[in-house]
Amino acid sequence: MYRLLSAVPARAATPRGCAWGCGRRAAHQRAGLPQLGPGWVGGLGLGLGLALGMKLVGGLRGASPAPPPAAPDPEAPILSEPLPPQEQPLAPWSPHTPVPPHARRFARAIDSSRDLLHRIKDEVGAPGIVVGVSVDGKEVWSEGLGYADVENRVPCKPETVMRIASISKSLTMVALAKLWEAGKLDLDIPVQHYVPEFPEKEYEGEKVSVTTRLLISHLSGIRHYEKDMKKVKEEKAYKALKMMKETESDQEKDSKEKGGKSNEKNDFAAKTKIEQDNEAKGRNSKPCKKKNDFEQGELYLKEKFENSIESLRLFKNDPLFFKPGSQFLYSTFGYTLLAAIVERASGYKYLDYMQKIFHDLDMLTTVQEENEPVIYNRARFYVYNKKKRLINTPYVDNSYKWAGGGFLSTVGDLLKFGNAMLYGYQVGLFKNSNENLLPGYLKPETMLMIWTPVPNTEMSWDKEGKYAMAWGVVEKKQTYGSCRKQRHYASHTGGAVGASSVLLVLPEELDAEALNNKVPPRGIVVSIICNMQSVGLNSTALKIALEFDKDRSDIP
Repeated sequence: MYRLLSAVPARAATPRGCAWGCGRRAAHQRAGLPQLGPGWVGGLGLGLGLALGMKLVGGLRGASPAPPPAAPDPEAPILSEPLPPQEQPLAPWSPHTPVPPHARRFARAIDSSRDLLHRIKDEVGAPGIVVGVSVDGKEVWSEGLGYADVENRVPCKPETVMRIASISKSLTMVALAKLWEAGKLDLDIPVQHYVPEFPEKEYEGEKVSVTTRLLISHLSGIRHYEKDMKKVKEEKAYKALKMMKETESDQEKDSKEKGGKSNEKNDFAAKTKIEQDNEAKGRNSKPCKKKNDFEQGELYLKEKFENSIESLRLFKNDPLFFKPGSQFLYSTFGYTLLAAIVERASGYKYLDYMQKIFHDLDMLTTVQEENEPVIYNRARFYVYNKKKRLINTPYVDNSYKWAGGGFLSTVGDLLKFGNAMLYGYQVGLFKNSNENLLPGYLKPETMLMIWTPVPNTEMSWDKEGKYAMAWGVVEKKQTYGSCRKQRHYASHTGGAVGASSVLLVLPEELDAEALNNKVPPRGIVVSIICNMQSVGLNSTALKIALEFDKDRSDIP
């Protein structure tokens, strides 16, 4: 009541109110009436206020129904009146807006994870970062920190759209899996069956076959951005030697523990000899300095490719770096070939087929990155120059690698995708206890195949894991009692020009009670996107997932 009544004298004190008051005073004088004192405006305001107050009191007593509101006068001044509590406008942006009701159950995990993200953001100097977390299929936290657009001071928010880079590979895997389930794609026949434009290959004079399955797990031998085969092979040899050295060291340690102190002298002599031999080998096989991905020219292509078949010309005539199936060599170009296979096996253009999948998964903000379309909430992307100053990244055209790193998305869409995969992975386990469950987007046996580690592969973002089929997978492991317990999880990271990303799925360790009383998906899904390149986010996502797993409780 106080705020409403005070609006009237406040209006009288404005310049417009003064002009109105002065006009009334002049008319009063022209009529020959006694001169008004200087307090007449305040008295009039008080009188109007009391009259209005009595009218409101009468209305509250039910004296008469309130008349319908008159049509607004477009020329009338707008009074600032408070809205009812439920209609109060939200602040432009707040880290707690909006908060799902059940998010309060994870308040400790949210506070801890927010603090961790602030630390990571400050450590790497990222302009902006966005995180989303779901528990058992329900989004419980999403938040943006920093800026999506530094120049215009546009803050990050859950709806911010960023490059997801190599998480695009996991999306492409869904297309391949649907075609495989439908019997339209054979994973183990030569790719020339679908794409004859890709030439048959030889390795060291021997004819070899490149299959879809090998392409998916980066075992095809097709190069990545580095074109120098010698540098790649030297780096591989150096890594293998280093791993061998670590393995031998572990074996010696175990042998020493078993053999006791009696063999200490012999062990020491043998260890010294091995170290000397390995050091000599390391000096001889130390690789040449290899450029990282962000120093490779092909990452900054500006050429527009009309379709996947056309973009094959970038690499189709290059030799294989390794014999197919023999060594792991991460290759985004391998997924460009997979996009061509999707087109031929499905009969649709790759992007059209992917948009159908995004529609089915309710991923409505996930699109291919193109410069021309207006994409709401799209962030800008940044990098630091040689002088350590923040600058905009150069323009790039990702049409040559839609399948391997060319999509834009939000954390919300990535959570939906992760939960769809988790549901398909678990629904077969729950089927016996709940026959009313809907089928997963992919069959349980398909998801089991996708999330099964493939031998002879590597997971660069977590040395404990292996690459599977367009996902990295870490298996459950515990070596010693009351010591570190390695949880089973699946994830994929992404690194693009001016962007970093991760999508991580931590399935619940299900017991008989959970299978009888709960429904899938059961587990934690974390997605993080950032508008700065070369930011490792997998360990951060895993820490956040474990924080929420610690605080999890039954959500109705």
